Amino acid sequence: MASLNTLRTKFGVVLSVIIALALLAFIFSLKTEMGFSDNDPRVGVIAGEKINYSEYWEQYERIKEQNNVQESDEQQSAMLANAVWQSLVAKYVMTPGFASLGLRLSEPERLAILSGRYPSQALYNAFADPRTGEYDVTAVSGFLAEAETNPQAQAAWAQLNAQIRSEREAQQYLGLLRGGVYVNRLEVANGVASANNTFAGKWASKRYSSVPDSLFTVSSSEVKSYYNSHKDSFKQIPNRTLSYVVFEVAPTDDDLLELEKSVAAVGADFAATEELRSFVRANRNGSIADRYVSAAQLSDDEAEALMAGKTYGPVLKNNEWTMARVLDSKMVSDSLGIRHIVLPYTEDRLADSLLAVARQGGDFRQLAAQYSVYEATAANGGEVGVLPFSAFNGEFAEALAGAKQGDVVKIASGDAIQLMQIYRADKPSKHVLVASITYPVEASDATRRDVHNQAGTFSVNAKGSSEAFAEAASAAAVTPRIVTLSQGDRTLRGLEDSREVARWAFGAKKGDVSEIFNVGKDYVIAILTEIDDSQYTPLEKVAAQVRAQVLRDKKYDYIVAQLAGSTLEEQASSLGSEVGDFDEVAYGSYYVNGLGMEPRVVGAIASTTATGAVSAPVKGLSGVYVFRVDDIRTADKQTAEGEKVRAQAMQESMVQQFAMPAIQQMAEIQDLRGRYF
Repeated sequence: MASLNTLRTKFGVVLSVIIALALLAFIFSLKTEMGFSDNDPRVGVIAGEKINYSEYWEQYERIKEQNNVQESDEQQSAMLANAVWQSLVAKYVMTPGFASLGLRLSEPERLAILSGRYPSQALYNAFADPRTGEYDVTAVSGFLAEAETNPQAQAAWAQLNAQIRSEREAQQYLGLLRGGVYVNRLEVANGVASANNTFAGKWASKRYSSVPDSLFTVSSSEVKSYYNSHKDSFKQIPNRTLSYVVFEVAPTDDDLLELEKSVAAVGADFAATEELRSFVRANRNGSIADRYVSAAQLSDDEAEALMAGKTYGPVLKNNEWTMARVLDSKMVSDSLGIRHIVLPYTEDRLADSLLAVARQGGDFRQLAAQYSVYEATAANGGEVGVLPFSAFNGEFAEALAGAKQGDVVKIASGDAIQLMQIYRADKPSKHVLVASITYPVEASDATRRDVHNQAGTFSVNAKGSSEAFAEAASAAAVTPRIVTLSQGDRTLRGLEDSREVARWAFGAKKGDVSEIFNVGKDYVIAILTEIDDSQYTPLEKVAAQVRAQVLRDKKYDYIVAQLAGSTLEEQASSLGSEVGDFDEVAYGSYYVNGLGMEPRVVGAIASTTATGAVSAPVKGLSGVYVFRVDDIRTADKQTAEGEKVRAQAMQESMVQQFAMPAIQQMAEIQDLRGRYF
């Protein structure tokens, strides 16, 4: 029976959040700054609807509770934030849109989904049998029985039904779109030709780079005109630009010497202790391996010491001081060939009966095929394969340690019982369970304080302007780095664990210098240099790019004006170029030999229907091209029926891939959460 706790554990994508107390402290710290007592800050706009902090926070807490989240890291926190945001997009965009189309989940359809007739990812995540991986209808019934007297279970069931409804309505909508996809005869014919035809011939060109820029003038009005006529190419997401410096915290020579002394002292006690397990567990840097390993799985120096019963280390290795001892050893087979039968933990009596039959010579393969609930191996007589002994841990390692070829053992683990037949047991060798202590080479607390003081001095000197920030960086011998954060970004590119820096950037004013951020082991200070909330990248930022495009267009006209002659050879001569060959060019080609990546040239060649004629000039990425197709070869690589199936499947796939993002784009969503979350 699926309990509420089980449902929480398996409900949807595994998510995480910021620790509750830290969040609470954060909210209180913002209370005055945000005017929380008097207003409700806006954290976004979806389809014209303002999303206030309180609504977002309420949804955040609800999803956190539904998923029973206890731990947090940046990746999982980002997953939760995205889940919350998408749920709000569904509320204000998807659900109303589906309703206006008349899409809804009928009661008979909902019951069919619950019965497993129609697959549902939400239900599968919540009620899949861990032993078989299949949707378990009886687990649903068990949970509903629990929900009758459990308000929390009732709320979880209501939310699950809402997920089912949204999921099914989205499937219905995508089904409508797929039903509207149609590949016509012309598309099929073009597709067949593109797949079957290859082209060979000759080409000539003149590169833009061979024409001096000094021959042309590009006026400001021309740059502005090009920018205005191609403005959609310069759409952007609102962004913030900041400059930041990193004060790296690295261990000093004194730190290294002190660490070496400390490690040596611990190493002496480590080598002498008779209570190795307790000693290692009491050390915060200690660990005990969960698997036995052979000498071949250790480095040569480790194997030499540990296999002889000696202490390994302390030794400096991979920027860590490491020491290790053998906690236990066993003479076990290097590899074991295993077949197994997997049974529910409630079938103990059946397991004992099958164990007796197998040990008395019964056909283990047949028993596995008939009784094992793990279908992935049951279909193959329970075959698992040949595995090294180090692949087993815990109760499996203990049970298999003394196993010989032909033995059958019973192992109860978790919510399953396994009967394992050993059909192969290689020559025994010594395997050891290793206890180790490692000390990373890192800065001392005193060094960290010194670096923090340096950062504090910089912070004081950097305030006032970008110039002051740059001068302070020069005096502190640190190099400013520039980064642009787009709306919705949670971290700075190239700087891990920088969520707090990004949050500060979206709440700061131009010219503000940040506090000292603890990013990883280092300290970071930033200055906000620009706020750009415009819909298009300003002309001054792309002026050089636009000027290059205008210049290229002028060079194209200049080169085309030079073209003369009726044959390809004559035109090549007029361009001061030589004739080159191309072969095996198809519609899907990325490159043409000698030309590089020139998609317009490929398209022009592949569109040719007759041989012998010189093409019109083609404006390529790197120059102007003319060509002549001398041979068109046709092969039976694709049929009309095959092309129709391929094109139909591709278009349906594209509809599913781009439909939802297109709807969200049309909704004109503004994500303003960066300041608060």
